[in-house]
Amino acid sequence: MNGNYLIPANTKRGQLILGLFHMVDLIILGIGIVCTIILIAIVPMDQIGFALLAISPGLFAGFLVLPVAYYHNVRQLITELIKYFIGRKRYTWKGWCFLNESEFESKDESRIHYTTR
Repeated sequence: MNGNYLIPANTKRGQLILGLFHMVDLIILGIGIVCTIILIAIVPMDQIGFALLAISPGLFAGFLVLPVAYYHNVRQLITELIKYFIGRKRYTWKGWCFLNESEFESKDESRIHYTTR
């Protein structure tokens, strides 16, 4: 193939357990299911509120590991949203082209200046 390699589009899925889960995802799901089973055994199921309370850990854990398009799962999406909202909001331009070179040079003489021709 002349040194060219063909990489299939789903190479990351081969590194996952059952093609969907990381080990952390399975641990979260397992803890949620175990808590649900314990709550079902302890809490009386005669009222709908108690039943929803008993199955909520399993549902919540299942929601966190649910696959989402463009992200691995909902847990990763929530993590990226938190990083975005907490992270730095001021972006400095470090490109190769400055439109107002004279204004830029007068503000900070210690920086490296790029000239446009």
